[in-house]
Amino acid sequence: MIREAIILAGGFGTRLRSVVSDVPKPLAPVNGEPFLHYVLQHVRSHGIQHCILSVGYMGDKIESHFGNEYLGMKINYAHEKEPLGTGGGIRLAMEQCKDAHVMAMNGDTLFKVPLRDLFEFHLSSSADATLALRKVEDGTRYGTIALDGKRISAFREKSPEHTGEQLINGGVYAMRRKTFMQHTPEKQAFSIENDYFGKYSDNLLLHGFPTDAYFIDIGIPEDYARAQAEFK
Repeated sequence: MIREAIILAGGFGTRLRSVVSDVPKPLAPVNGEPFLHYVLQHVRSHGIQHCILSVGYMGDKIESHFGNEYLGMKINYAHEKEPLGTGGGIRLAMEQCKDAHVMAMNGDTLFKVPLRDLFEFHLSSSADATLALRKVEDGTRYGTIALDGKRISAFREKSPEHTGEQLINGGVYAMRRKTFMQHTPEKQAFSIENDYFGKYSDNLLLHGFPTDAYFIDIGIPEDYARAQAEFK
């Protein structure tokens, strides 16, 4: 069982500023609750007991809202003094984790992965990391991922050749903490997608967990408006 989760909540939300300008993107209100509430609600429902929020821009507002306990979970904060990217933000937060395996995900997207199934799949396969993969109908719009059985065999750049249903990185990860800390730089900005998964894909055991679970990213006004309707 995985009990700890890191949530990246430090983005600037530049594209969303036309509709939400006074709070950081994870606090953007959706039907009376900040968007991050729904992410925390989802992880709590699958047994997570401890969340570390990686915060930057207006991080004090996030900390003031959620405090040190929320929905029965212990909450800690990793404050980025400078933007550290997805990888650096996760690494900074991971210094506060204690378990051998940790979840990590974005705080401005909700991907309703069946986390208990993901945990079991990850732990039983002895993977260094397991990526939740989202199925999309048209792969030409995204960088895509190829599987060889359950192992990720390639991270492919966006291409018009990848037509039809494809798998993309959904931004939810189960990770072996020791391996990630050993292969990544301390207090430096880097991308987990390019500088960890992509860079070490031949040396690490990376597995994919495909799912067509509900997904929404509130990074643009159109999808933020969609969340208001769908979260009712």
